[in-house]
Amino acid sequence: MLQKFRKDMIADMANNDKNNNCAVHKTSIGGQAVMEGVMMRGPHNVATAVRKPDGEIVIDNMPLGKVRTGKFVKLPIIRGCVNFIDSMIIGVKSLMYSAQFIDVDEDGNPTEQEPSKFEAWLEKKLDSEKAMNVVIYISVFISLILSVGLFILLPALITGFLKGVIKSAPVLTLVEGIVRIIIFISYLFLVSLTKDIKRVFMYHGAEHKSIFCYEKGLDLTVENVRAQSRLHPRCGTSFLLLVMIISILVYSIIPWDAEKFASIPLIGHALAALPWVITRLLLRLLLLPIVAGISYEIIKLAGRYDNIVTRIISKPGMMLQLITTNEPDDSQIEVAIAALKAVIPENKEEDKW
Repeated sequence: MLQKFRKDMIADMANNDKNNNCAVHKTSIGGQAVMEGVMMRGPHNVATAVRKPDGEIVIDNMPLGKVRTGKFVKLPIIRGCVNFIDSMIIGVKSLMYSAQFIDVDEDGNPTEQEPSKFEAWLEKKLDSEKAMNVVIYISVFISLILSVGLFILLPALITGFLKGVIKSAPVLTLVEGIVRIIIFISYLFLVSLTKDIKRVFMYHGAEHKSIFCYEKGLDLTVENVRAQSRLHPRCGTSFLLLVMIISILVYSIIPWDAEKFASIPLIGHALAALPWVITRLLLRLLLLPIVAGISYEIIKLAGRYDNIVTRIISKPGMMLQLITTNEPDDSQIEVAIAALKAVIPENKEEDKW
């Protein structure tokens, strides 16, 4: 299994280098795989294409909000924070859209899905649009809570047991970061083994292939898209991994000893009175927007230039995509093409990276 994984990695990396070198138009269009579909986000709108159980491809097209198109999001660091939160909301909306009429059964075949009792109750109390917004924001909140618990709180607790052995604060922060990355990769690997997620990761591969095809200036046909690499240097998976790496550097300023918290201006004494793990959790949450902002700027630079430094930055995230993407079939490629065509602007300068 490991030998096959190594061969696939070498082949995909070689194919990716070839695709990257042939790109004639690096686009800012990005997307996300959803249930039996693909969401694409362009400079003006978001399109979610889903294949229904009867084979028909349906597209939900909605304009970007003022937050995405305003001048505020163009400011460095700040745009990364805004993009991080906005992407989560758009992603959940797209997932909810695909899930409202499509599910996947045990054999991996799409089936109709009835609204849940909670969704039905909300629709009785509110109109359908307001009910959907409530579900979306609850889903985002729950996702944030689970992510904080799994990728911030758990690594801090595990590393806390080593405080008596490791006295160096930078080393403790490094260990904590490594633990976080191990948990993250392990989580992705385990979910990738399920049938449902395997299909989602196939659509993820279709999304990357279609974007590569568009960047090379080729016609968006199944044949042209199929020939592209499923690994893309500007993938959201790469961004998340980079966030975890950058967090090691940023979080190194947070002390591990409770008494040292008192030296923090304004809030130091209040933090020192709390349990150390709660204090570290709160400080990490406060610094998370900065981490996301820095990571976003690095991803922007890595996507804009092609040299040895940017390739080194991109490689870890692209290797992780060997887990989060699978080779799609032709029907899934058709869905990705439909979503991409719906967001391509008439003026290509508008979606330039």
